[in-house]
Amino acid sequence: MIKQVQAEYNPPELEKKIQKLWKDNDTYTKTKQMRAEGEDYYFVDGPPYTTGYIHLGTAWNKTIKDSIIRYKRMCGYNVRDQPGFDMHGLPIEVKVEQSIGIKSKKEIESFGIDNFISKCKDFALTHQEMMTDQFKELGIWMDWDRPYRTLAPEYIEAAWWTLKKAHEKNLLSSDNRVISWCPRCETALAEAEIEYGDETDPSIYVKFPLKNEKGVSLLIWTTTPWTLPANMGVAAHPDHEYAKVRFKKEGAEDTVIMMKSLIESVGAVGGWTGYEILETYMGEDIEGMEYIPPLYEEIDAQRTISGEWVHKVLLSDTVEEDMTGLVHIAPGHGPEDFETGKKYGIPPFCPVDGSGRFVPEVGERYAGMKVKEANPLLIENLESKGLMFFSGKIEHRYGHCWRCRSPIIYRNTNQWYLRITEVKDKMLEEIARVDWVPEWAGSSREYDWTMNARDWCISRQRYWGIPIPVWMCSCGKMKVISSSDDLKGAEGYEEGMDLHRPWIDNVTFDCECGGKMKRVPDVLDVWFDAGVASWAALGWPRKTEEFNRWWPAKFITEAHDQTRGWFYSQLGSSCVAFDRAPYDRVLMHGWMLDAKGLPMSKSRGNVVEPHDVITEYGADALRFYLLRVSSPWEDVSFQREGVKSARKTLNILWNVASFASTYMSIDNFDPQTQKVSKDSLRPEDLWLMSRTEKLKMTVTENLESLDIHKACRALEDFILGNLSRWYVRLIRDRMWSESADEDKLAAYNTLYSSLMTVVKLLSPFCPHITDEIYMAMDGSKETVHMVDWPSVDKSLIDDNLEASMELMQELVEDITRERQKNNVKLRWPLRRIVVRINAPEVEGLIKRMEEVLLSQANVKEIEYSSDNWDELLLVVSPVPKPIGHTYKQASAKIIPAIKEGDARAIKAGTDAGAYMLEIDGETYKITEEMVSYNYVPPSDVIAVPFSRGDLYIDFNLDEDLKLEGYAREVIRRIQQMRKDMKLDVESFVSAEINAGSLADAVSTWKEHIMKETRSTDLIISDTPSGEYSVDWDIEGEKVVIALTPSK
Repeated sequence: MIKQVQAEYNPPELEKKIQKLWKDNDTYTKTKQMRAEGEDYYFVDGPPYTTGYIHLGTAWNKTIKDSIIRYKRMCGYNVRDQPGFDMHGLPIEVKVEQSIGIKSKKEIESFGIDNFISKCKDFALTHQEMMTDQFKELGIWMDWDRPYRTLAPEYIEAAWWTLKKAHEKNLLSSDNRVISWCPRCETALAEAEIEYGDETDPSIYVKFPLKNEKGVSLLIWTTTPWTLPANMGVAAHPDHEYAKVRFKKEGAEDTVIMMKSLIESVGAVGGWTGYEILETYMGEDIEGMEYIPPLYEEIDAQRTISGEWVHKVLLSDTVEEDMTGLVHIAPGHGPEDFETGKKYGIPPFCPVDGSGRFVPEVGERYAGMKVKEANPLLIENLESKGLMFFSGKIEHRYGHCWRCRSPIIYRNTNQWYLRITEVKDKMLEEIARVDWVPEWAGSSREYDWTMNARDWCISRQRYWGIPIPVWMCSCGKMKVISSSDDLKGAEGYEEGMDLHRPWIDNVTFDCECGGKMKRVPDVLDVWFDAGVASWAALGWPRKTEEFNRWWPAKFITEAHDQTRGWFYSQLGSSCVAFDRAPYDRVLMHGWMLDAKGLPMSKSRGNVVEPHDVITEYGADALRFYLLRVSSPWEDVSFQREGVKSARKTLNILWNVASFASTYMSIDNFDPQTQKVSKDSLRPEDLWLMSRTEKLKMTVTENLESLDIHKACRALEDFILGNLSRWYVRLIRDRMWSESADEDKLAAYNTLYSSLMTVVKLLSPFCPHITDEIYMAMDGSKETVHMVDWPSVDKSLIDDNLEASMELMQELVEDITRERQKNNVKLRWPLRRIVVRINAPEVEGLIKRMEEVLLSQANVKEIEYSSDNWDELLLVVSPVPKPIGHTYKQASAKIIPAIKEGDARAIKAGTDAGAYMLEIDGETYKITEEMVSYNYVPPSDVIAVPFSRGDLYIDFNLDEDLKLEGYAREVIRRIQQMRKDMKLDVESFVSAEINAGSLADAVSTWKEHIMKETRSTDLIISDTPSGEYSVDWDIEGEKVVIALTPSK
């Protein structure tokens, strides 16, 4: 039984109602169980950090996921939709530090690692609950009661198992390398954890005096003066040309060695007015050239570190043709420098500790200083020694810690590495195999990032994370464990103990040497946590059946920054553990930006909270906006007007449902039993059925290709263009009919079928409004999300019929536009239109839908013409130039005579060879080049070209048309009054009217007016009275109408 959809669409109220219904009825679980026997479909949720409220980007991300999950479930799949939460690492630690006023690792250890870890855990769990509530408010259906959480012991064991697998394959190593480092968090960072932003730093050109040639220096450029105490060499490119150049300016000169092609630019920077090239050589020729480091006297290590290549020119292909073309090499502070030093056997000297301060080895002047704070003193020192060629400032892109935003440094430390370089070829092979959407997300972004991948530094010198499962003895023996089972029998282990720090740190093993094996103090990179998600979420390695059933993932989606984040960490971890990618299909989506295209941040004050948008417009409107605004892989500049527009579209759908359900419920229409034959369907019914089948095809194809925006736009176009603004207009009179005849039932069946199809197709995107409409108008299942995805019936598709209707819509639009130009309302009927067609089949297209054109254009008659319409008026125009050339002065009287002449007679004459024009007894021969002809419509007829010919609209209004027009104006006023009185559509009224000069119109059209307004009587009176009375101005005429609801 169809129930009436309420008149007003109130999204926040409706969505709370629907969500309560889902909760009270456990609708999600029932829907999921219904598909339990379907084909398995493994979706893995990229875990957000549990650090606070969700932002619009997170809302967009989860909406995409939810839409695909709902779609797949309606297609019959048994979807595994476990949500995930990333609950370890610096994102949590930094938030907790802020909450308790801690600023350093030293303060954490004073606070107590156990206390700090407890705070981190509580923080993560609390925010997991908050975020879950927000996702539910958005209408996201996932298995919220059984999320995977990276802090869970079974999850930790999956990470441990993966590392053990790496160890077994010789892909886990402990190495001394230069790594990016956060001095504030005092930990190593991976490249993916570095965020680049503008930073102002020194820009200095420093002279390194040659040891064996007085007055000549190597000229280097750097933005990090603080690395000069660690200088061990200068690099040149072997294939570039270098020069010894003497720069000159008034009263000064300086001789340096640098790349020849850069002399002009360097001279300009230094303010030199001239130069002289003294000598040139290739880079390979200056290898081994020895120099005196600029801080030789100040830094003991500069004097004590020895080696064949220390403080000499070295060769490196990484040197670019930029600045001076010579690069200062500090193997303890740069990855490329480290490799160059390694090549030449130079040890990595790193005089900076974990907090970014100089150690005592640099001498009293700098020891204990933060490196960046030492920059001014170092520059001052260099200037005092005459070694500064030029000193300035530069604003450039520089790496910052992804969580605390502190500028990073590079320093040499011992870290644990996953040897990604050993599996890189397999990773690249898998990237080519995976289906990426868009394609270039894999072939370009992911491929390029992986192609340049280095070994993955997976160790972090922090507290809240998965402990690295490596125990070492002072004798060098190492033990890697894969689960808590391996801890049984170890000293300090208790069954069910917390596997986090500091408790796991107390677990020791006896070593064969008689010593104790202790766990290395590091925790895992949080990206490694997320990287094992696809098997950790399945309980691997303990739950092998679950793993074998579901893995690998059929589909994942995250934003484009995850090409170097989660997509990459999963790929690397999986190729190490399983020799394949852990996913088959990846959708890369964009970022959510503010209205000006800037990233949202609290510091900018441009953050838009999803809750605020939902409160104002509703979750469905936000979801629909996010999904249809652009292709998923493009960044979105959030616009509230866009959400407002989405709500407007949903409101129109609601109005269609309200309109349909109102009449259908009044008539007790049952779509299951009150079917009609195809013969009962009008052309417009068949057209909507065809368009509906095409809609199914379009939405399904675009969801399969993950062009979600196209699917949503197709639905919006259909709701607005085909359903609301066209078909509903076409059938209003049929719906209004008192009798439940076949024609009315045909309209009911067609509208109902199409509307229910739209509801089903829209349900993955807008789950609340669609469920409410479905439950009111169908309800055969507990929720629309239980129904099967609509299948296409190609037999109902009629391209010819659609072409016919498209032509009707064009003609109606043309007529409506001309009505507006001529101030003739659509309510006022026109006597006729004349259609001149340019092809024989066009008449058939129009005639097939002639009734639609007549009703929607409010025209009484259509006439057809294949040639020029015989009522067109022929107009002749003289062409002055040839007339003047032939008749000179006489042309002054010939030209007006032609204008006033009989156009048809003149044309007949010129067509025969010439027209003989007589003026004042003189005869003039008028030939075809002297005139031009044109056909114009009669008075009050407007000509409009359309795609298949010409349209002539007759605006001549006779008395009958005027009477009908006035009657329609009266109908509109009474209908407005009924609406003001909030009457039900089936309610009757009695009407009295003082029609004034419009009395003839009311009398003539009385029965029609009563039928259209559901009036039991219509009394013309000089003093109308009723419960509700209104004075109207109808086309300048005063009319009083009074209505009283009938008992």
